[in-house]
Amino acid sequence: MNEGSWFYSRWMLTIVACMALLYVLIMGNLLFVSGRTPGMNYQYNLVPLETIKPLLFEKNRYHTEAWVKNLFGNIVMFIPLGIWIPWLFRRCRTFLPFTGIVVLLLLAVEITQLITRVGSFDVDDIILNTVGAWIGYIGFVLFIYSQRRTRN
Repeated sequence: MNEGSWFYSRWMLTIVACMALLYVLIMGNLLFVSGRTPGMNYQYNLVPLETIKPLLFEKNRYHTEAWVKNLFGNIVMFIPLGIWIPWLFRRCRTFLPFTGIVVLLLLAVEITQLITRVGSFDVDDIILNTVGAWIGYIGFVLFIYSQRRTRN
C-alpha cells in the first residue's frame, strides 16, 4: 500500500466515523428526546407481527402518514446502521456477526425506551429496524464488491 492510499483510507475512516457519530446523535434524539414525554405505564408488544400485520392487511384503517411512518420509517431509519457497522468494525463484515450486533443494539434501544417510558418495547420495531439494517448491509457488501471488481 503506498503512502497516498494509506492517507486516503485513514481520512475516509475518520470521515465515516464522524458521520456515524452524527447518526448516533440524531437517532438518540429521535428515539429518546424529540416529541417524547415519559408515560405513566410500561408499554410493550412481545408478539411478532402484532403491529405490522394490521398495517399491511388493513391499510384502509390507517392514515397514509401512520402507515408510512410505522413501516417505512422504522426500516429507512436503520439503513445507515447497516453501512456504519461493517465499515467501522471488520469483525461485523459477515452476516451472522453483523446481525447479532444489530439485534443486540436494537434490544438495548427498546429496553431503554421501556425502562425510561419514553417509548414502548415493540418486537415489531426490532424486526423492521433489522430489515433496514440488512438493506444497508447489502448496500455495503455490493459497494465493497464493486470496488474490488474495479481494482481488478
